[in-house]
Amino acid sequence: MTANTPSPAAPAFASRDVTLRDGRTVHMRAIRESDEAEFLQAFDRLSPDARYMRFMHVVREPNRDRLRRTLASFSGSGIGIVATIPAADGVDIVGSAICLPGSDGACGEFAISVAAEYGGAGLGGTLMRALIDAAKQRGLAQMEGFVLAENKPMLRLAARLGFAIAPDPDDAAIRTCRLRLDGAPG
Repeated sequence: MTANTPSPAAPAFASRDVTLRDGRTVHMRAIRESDEAEFLQAFDRLSPDARYMRFMHVVREPNRDRLRRTLASFSGSGIGIVATIPAADGVDIVGSAICLPGSDGACGEFAISVAAEYGGAGLGGTLMRALIDAAKQRGLAQMEGFVLAENKPMLRLAARLGFAIAPDPDDAAIRTCRLRLDGAPG
């Protein structure tokens, strides 16, 4: 199999507990279709600013149909990882990282979200490194993401992880972050 041919039989993400820089522990595991209710709760806990940074426009209500389609895609070609903590109703999702392969199967678009109370503790970097490793195992050649220019924490994280960051030629408010996974030059 070449690096440009994604492996549909790639190993599942191995669940594990991770201790963050501030000493708190989260449980990281693959996203499941049954996570819908927890994602809706996580959305409700996001501030309007955090929603804007994640979705790049004002979002007041979650798009439940899109959420269901996205969750269903992870059993096939998508890669999704959540960080959870124990909660009264089971667990709360405090972070997520996803990568959805494009139609060519060689490049995947990533997105990440971290609850405000977990920002700065290293959860974003931990999720992104796990997502990058999973994308490599799937045989993706490249990951890319679109980040608001004002989202400085995400841009700093992308730069630390080796992503090439460039202005989007169609929108000055967006930065395109790309990372080669196959060893080819950027």
